[in-house]
Amino acid sequence: MPSSAIKLDMTTTHEPASAPRRRRRGMAPLEPVSQRARWLLGLAFFVLFVAVWAGATLGGLVSPTFLASPITMVKEAWLLFTEFGFLHDIGMTVWRVFGGFILAAVIAVPLGIAMGAYKPVEAFLEPFVSFCRYLPASAFIPLLILWAGIGETQKLLVIFIGSVFQIILMVAVTVGGARKDLVEAAYTLGADSRGIVRRVLIPGAAPGIAETLRLVLGWAWTYVIVAELIGSSSGIGHMITDSQALLNTGQIIFGIIVIGVIGLVSDFVFKALNRRLFAWSML
Repeated sequence: MPSSAIKLDMTTTHEPASAPRRRRRGMAPLEPVSQRARWLLGLAFFVLFVAVWAGATLGGLVSPTFLASPITMVKEAWLLFTEFGFLHDIGMTVWRVFGGFILAAVIAVPLGIAMGAYKPVEAFLEPFVSFCRYLPASAFIPLLILWAGIGETQKLLVIFIGSVFQIILMVAVTVGGARKDLVEAAYTLGADSRGIVRRVLIPGAAPGIAETLRLVLGWAWTYVIVAELIGSSSGIGHMITDSQALLNTGQIIFGIIVIGVIGLVSDFVFKALNRRLFAWSML
């Protein structure tokens, strides 16, 4: 072997390996954070948001006509509760959201399970459901007013139409994604078609179905404001419309915040209930 090759081999074999770079655990990709840190970081964003909002409005950067300050909003919120019966509006909006959502879930979940479990049912329903899923719920309001008037039925139907087709497709995808080995094992043990659906597909898809309902409930809150903008005499959307006519941005902002808070609370409750009912799926 040439001397130059021996020298090259000695230099490469005796060169120390570079030490692995230490990663910063707090900012490493996909590195989890503690529950306490998650709460603190989430709260910090809200504090920063309110601080920027207060600085822009109280500092005169934005006209009060277009954006009320946090202090003005708090004053308007107090008036809403003490003089304008805003609790009744909140109750009506919550009733409409959950009424339309529960009606949609009662119809959509069984249909979604049937579509996911039986391919002929999926072939029959999937084109129509996919077509309806892209139709905005607000487009049906003129027809719903003609059919059901401007009462509660019309508002419930707006939320129902906005939710039912989404739930059907998402549940069908969840059920249809069941593990094939579990299905085959159930057939081997003597289960029939109904037993497969009842004892394999539905229990396996239950956590995913619950998560689907949690997500669609959040969408239902967006539909209720559309339902309350036309022909309504109560509800948070009705209050927002009246406040817009009076250029009262403080009440408008407070109404939006109330919707966000109620939606966030319902989301936390849904998550806690899912963790309690389907703790085995998180192991």
